[in-house]
Amino acid sequence: MSLLSLENVSFGYRPQQMIFENISFDVRPGEIFCIIGPNGCGKTTLIDSILGINRPQSGRIVVSDTDLHQLKPREFAQNIAYVPQSHTKTFPYTVLDIVVMGRTYATKMFASPNTSERSRAMESLEQVGLKGFENRLYTELSGGELQLVLIARALAQEAQILIMDEPTAHLDFRHELMVMEIISWLVKEKGLTIIMATHFLNQAFYLENEGVKIRVALMNQGSFKAVGTPAEVLTKDNLKDVFKIMSSIGTTDEEGINQRFIVPLKNIR
Repeated sequence: MSLLSLENVSFGYRPQQMIFENISFDVRPGEIFCIIGPNGCGKTTLIDSILGINRPQSGRIVVSDTDLHQLKPREFAQNIAYVPQSHTKTFPYTVLDIVVMGRTYATKMFASPNTSERSRAMESLEQVGLKGFENRLYTELSGGELQLVLIARALAQEAQILIMDEPTAHLDFRHELMVMEIISWLVKEKGLTIIMATHFLNQAFYLENEGVKIRVALMNQGSFKAVGTPAEVLTKDNLKDVFKIMSSIGTTDEEGINQRFIVPLKNIR
């Protein structure tokens, strides 16, 4: 059973200039589907298509046996939540206000969020380690704290699928690890399904080491070069072909943690 599937999906802003073509994959309950590739390969455009922002020129996207573009906004929100790559802070809402926005689809028109909706938002904040942040202004948060708030907002939505576009792009090592630990917990303990685009190849190895069900799609020039486990896909030959780099793949065993890692060595000119 798949929660979401793409069937020969192609998209381009102009017919003669396709961004990606004939992309097919399915995402199963309780797994991470991780899209990795160089800048300009089409990852974000593909994510935007799954979010319904881009309408495919051919093929179809199916969510729980229903065509994506036939879903009503409320149905879409019940199925898919989104954590963006970046977010512009505008008005000084409180952190709780921002997270409660994830419950908008469940609130009747002209009504205010009730006690139950606010309780769900508070629970989401606690799940990402931000208990006590609810009354802080989100315009005053650090980049790492803001990213955790956006994850909490998506969790409050209680959708089946969480889509994350470069969720750690602007974070330091500590906050990156915090986000990866939360992602691992969401899949293993909450059974969430995640589609994630990232530039950080070692994140796939981290999640694999954590025992998360994960498949990696290596994307290049608008198509998938390989799909499989991180160990199967992130090989030296594939990295050489897609990223044009020489690399070393090793393992570390620190404090009982055994994990693969990739070290880029040099560009291939």
